Amino acid sequence: MIYRITRPSGRLEGEISLPASKSISNRVLIINALSYSPYTIDNLSDSDDTRVMESVLSASSNEFDIGYAGTAMRFLTAFLSKIMGQWTITGSERMKQRPIGILVDALRKLGAVIDYVEEEGYPPLRITGTALKGGVLELDGSVSSQYISALLMIAPSVQNGLTLRLKNRITSRPYIELTLKLMKKFGVRSAWKGNEIRIEEQAYNPVPFSVEADWSGASYWYQMAAMAEDFDILLKGLRLQSLQGDAILAKWFDQYFGVQSKQEGNDVRITRKKTHELKRLDLNFVENPDVAQTFAVLCVAKRIPFHFTGLHTLKIKETDRVAALQNECAKLGAKLPEPQHGEFAWSGALNEHIDASQAIIETYHDHRMALAFAPAALVYGTMKIADPMVVTKSYPAFYEDLKKVGFTVQELPD
Repeated sequence: MIYRITRPSGRLEGEISLPASKSISNRVLIINALSYSPYTIDNLSDSDDTRVMESVLSASSNEFDIGYAGTAMRFLTAFLSKIMGQWTITGSERMKQRPIGILVDALRKLGAVIDYVEEEGYPPLRITGTALKGGVLELDGSVSSQYISALLMIAPSVQNGLTLRLKNRITSRPYIELTLKLMKKFGVRSAWKGNEIRIEEQAYNPVPFSVEADWSGASYWYQMAAMAEDFDILLKGLRLQSLQGDAILAKWFDQYFGVQSKQEGNDVRITRKKTHELKRLDLNFVENPDVAQTFAVLCVAKRIPFHFTGLHTLKIKETDRVAALQNECAKLGAKLPEPQHGEFAWSGALNEHIDASQAIIETYHDHRMALAFAPAALVYGTMKIADPMVVTKSYPAFYEDLKKVGFTVQELPD
């Protein structure tokens, strides 16, 4: 399937009900289960990842296929390791290529019984749930914050609690902070000093909880605001004072692109103000890797040279996002070098012989490729997106929301 996205003819304005935060939803589902809560979580994300997590936690089976849901694979591996019974967890072919050895090794040190069904270090996994005994674990903090979050969430229920000593520079620190903030809302105390996080053995307290709107989903509307001539959109359910690290986007887009944010009750209104043209953008995404694609496509579309760092985890996401961005930005005429591991640098040079409006953007089973490239129709007139429904992983209503503000979304024959 291919969608052709065509830009609106006039001003972009309207109200958008953003999806609930997938990051919060997936964490709260695990925490809610560990607290044996009688409460139903309000405003859960309707993304594929969260649906997968819900289905596993409520299943009567002991064999689970989580598809492309990387967060579910990491969080459930830790969760199931302490739930009595024998469990098998697998996923898509891509999931079987995403390493999980660091997390498995850490859990085994706590007494977990986990076996690799196929290739060493990768899913599928066979897990025999057992009582875990805590202590001190050393973990590489530069690989994936989801490994750390997975361990932190089970830490209160581990005998003697858990101390994590994180080596190297910590990637996606705001996501670890998010995990600890959510645990605190359920009554769990923690201490984070330097590179050491300590959580004593203690009980979660069940509490009612409602999930806020997703800042990663909001990023595509900020991207559109930076591309549009005239823009006034109300993003429903979004909070500038948010638990989510990606809320830094409001500051970045104001500072670099003249996009203003204003809290109006429970919603945020974003508008475009007149501003000087940005000559170059230098950003470090070590704490916000999920929005790197948004900024890369935005800068290419607006022909803004850039140097991005902190991208080293992008190679182990839903796809190798570094290679995917290089391949698809080339269809817009931009060659994106990778001067060092975890970096992009672009001079602003374009191949003028390439007609970007004729490109068909491949998505590589990665929702953020579709979400980041579709808004570029505002610059190129049209964008064609292959396998467009990958957006259901995090933002199922994305194309309907585009239509609400005047975009045309047309299915083309394969």
